[in-house]
Amino acid sequence: MDSLFPRLADALAASDIESKLTLTRSLAEDWQQGRLDWHDADPLELLCGRPEKPELIPPKQVPQRSPATVEGRARLLHAIVHIEFTAINLALDHAARFRGLPESYYADWIGVAAEEAYHFTILRERLNSLGHDYGDFPAHAGLWEMAMKTADDPLARMALVPRLLEARGLDATPPIQRRLEQAGDTASARVLDIILRDEIGHVGLGDRWFRHLCAERGLAPESTYRDLLSRFKAPRPITPMNEAARLQAGFSAAELAALAEKV
Repeated sequence: MDSLFPRLADALAASDIESKLTLTRSLAEDWQQGRLDWHDADPLELLCGRPEKPELIPPKQVPQRSPATVEGRARLLHAIVHIEFTAINLALDHAARFRGLPESYYADWIGVAAEEAYHFTILRERLNSLGHDYGDFPAHAGLWEMAMKTADDPLARMALVPRLLEARGLDATPPIQRRLEQAGDTASARVLDIILRDEIGHVGLGDRWFRHLCAERGLAPESTYRDLLSRFKAPRPITPMNEAARLQAGFSAAELAALAEKV
């Protein structure tokens, strides 16, 4: 039986887009069919592959994107396509980097990687319909940078990538959908319906494993989360917060009230 972890590392390292999608889908299928062993403890060097384009620039240098024009909508969709491509790598890295966790941890993040590959594909199709492709515009690496800052601790990773940065996506999506609808691009807005639904689940998995790891270490989840936000100088929620989605994903009402005070 093949080991899971080299397969994860290969998919993560792939820089060609189609190769990454194919490797991610095939390992998810093999995992579902019980063909991969997850007990391997041999260390692996993990490299994150990405195509030469898009050019990565600091977040503050990424131009503002108005959906009032076709190019503006293309730039907006490109930014989301880039997030979904990065999310494939994040889910693969969540599974490949941290050993000794329950089998369901690996099952969860392999499943997320496959869903992110689907999200990337359907959003890229929308971008193609506007005459552009992934790589046509600059993007930033903020999500991946946080992943590397938390590479030595799965608890911090779960708190600050799915439960912080990806939760910000729950806040950002409804306003983006409204802007797209106002510009007449209802097709893209409906694709974001699919992504928002699935991303609630992804943030929920981050919440689940964050709380699991807190319990293992005898830590209080909500105070630990606040401490991590402070220690890593983490960005605050996007306002208005999508409270309904965050509650579905595992945040408590008290926690949302505390986060709102920090905005």
